[in-house]
Amino acid sequence: MSKDSLRESLKEPRLAQLLMHPAIWRGRSSAAIPCFSSGFQLLDTGLPGGGWPQTGLVEILTPYHGLGELRLLMPMLAQASHAEPARWITWIAPPFEPYAPALVAHGLALARQLIVRTETALWAMEQALGGGACTVALTWVRRASPRSIRRLQIASERGQTLGFVFRALSSARESSAAQLRLILNPRPGGLRVTLHKSRGGTRAPIDIDWPSGHG
Repeated sequence: MSKDSLRESLKEPRLAQLLMHPAIWRGRSSAAIPCFSSGFQLLDTGLPGGGWPQTGLVEILTPYHGLGELRLLMPMLAQASHAEPARWITWIAPPFEPYAPALVAHGLALARQLIVRTETALWAMEQALGGGACTVALTWVRRASPRSIRRLQIASERGQTLGFVFRALSSARESSAAQLRLILNPRPGGLRVTLHKSRGGTRAPIDIDWPSGHG
């Protein structure tokens, strides 16, 4: 084999390895990334990678709080709360007090829940994402500059943490470095999910129906 042929043969596996990196976006396709199942088959099918990414920042944009955004995340939070090695599920400045019996009913491990009450939610979120002690961190903010969102995305990658930032629907007009942005709207018996920004995934709205018999 000539030196040139050998050099070319060595490039191919390196290129394949590079293209598997989650930061690489290849048009409408997506690189394989570790994911948590959302617990909803239609949503898993529509999300890039087949579920919620285990690392990265996700923005959830809603017209108001309490339309079912947490219910959408409960199956994933239950998985994450039992993952090994044990790390925290951190709730930063939630608008409503997490109700322990409801969390248990959805399968979450209470011993791994950490609630942070603070007026500096963005700073606390950056520490939670980048510190490596959390599997998932969630926060609710009224305003966040593009620079702040970029810092959170970088911190999530550094700490290998999945972060959710809940923001007003009006924030959809702003630029964002978040890996994934979802718009949620209520519908009878469930939610309509639209991927506003994603590295791959579907462009069609996803209608989620709540399972009967669950609160």
